[in-house]
Amino acid sequence: MTLEVPGTVRIEVGIVAERRPGVTQWSEHAWAAVEVLEDFPDLPPWTVLREDGGRTLFFAGSAEIALHPTDTDNYVHNLQADRPLVWVVLRPAATPSGLMLQTVTVDGGEAHLYADTGADTLEALPMPAGIRLLLERFVAEHHREREFHKRKRDRQDTDSLGRRARVEER
Repeated sequence: MTLEVPGTVRIEVGIVAERRPGVTQWSEHAWAAVEVLEDFPDLPPWTVLREDGGRTLFFAGSAEIALHPTDTDNYVHNLQADRPLVWVVLRPAATPSGLMLQTVTVDGGEAHLYADTGADTLEALPMPAGIRLLLERFVAEHHREREFHKRKRDRQDTDSLGRRARVEER
């Protein structure tokens, strides 16, 4: 069961992935997500689009980018970058291609969670213009600046520090 946060917007995108020959003796090939498509064909995941010189382009499938009103701080940081990004995560799976499209996000914080796992392939791709426009509109509608509140520690009773109650021996 998935809880839907009020105000969440979902954008469906297609992903193109590339398989190229490996550069070491330990890997037969290397994978990378190479493009985010706003308009994409109605094809099954991992359909071959083109083969050329040992490289194969696949339509990896479609995924939804979820925009949550509580994550607008991360979206603002992404939009303020010189080149806003979309992060794509490919994960090893027991499929004919050996991979599955795990997630697509515009939230740098969420992408960072996938960066630390050794098996996932995380790619940062340029954000298409249409997605950028939708993200800017979403941020304009939902973003609220939050004040920084420094926490204050409770005052400690300095007389009680370092003292222990005596335990009587039996």
